Amino acid sequence: MRAYAGWRGYPLALPCGAPYVVWALGEPAEEADRQTRLCNDNIVGLAAAFADAGFTPVIDWVVPDRAQLDLYVEGLGERHLALVVLDPGGDVCRRRNELRVPEERFLFDGHEALVATMRATFGELGWWFDTSALTPEETAGRVLAHAYDLGRRGL
Repeated sequence: MRAYAGWRGYPLALPCGAPYVVWALGEPAEEADRQTRLCNDNIVGLAAAFADAGFTPVIDWVVPDRAQLDLYVEGLGERHLALVVLDPGGDVCRRRNELRVPEERFLFDGHEALVATMRATFGELGWWFDTSALTPEETAGRVLAHAYDLGRRGL
């Protein structure tokens, strides 16, 4: 087994000779797309299984465009999907990231472009929640209180 830096720098064990794990925006792009599709398929399948067993799954994942959102909508079917986009703004994201210990930082400089694509392709759906002035605890409390009534808009 070899260990490679995985998601957010956590070690990822792969058998010798296994292909490297490529970041979603990494190179080669074709491999990044293939791995992202596999991740999405697995996330949808696992969320569906938990929902069918009576749990309320929460998917904490970046959904960059309508095509990827549609995979979740179609895959989860009639399971009462709610979309909550935590949107504190690019400056707040960068400031919060700088406050993290180095091992937990997420290095990404395309926040504004990502949000612009998200808004252009599915901005009319779900709940776009400005969390810029909230603590994580306050954010979680409001999401628990309002995800279903605000997050189902347009879905």
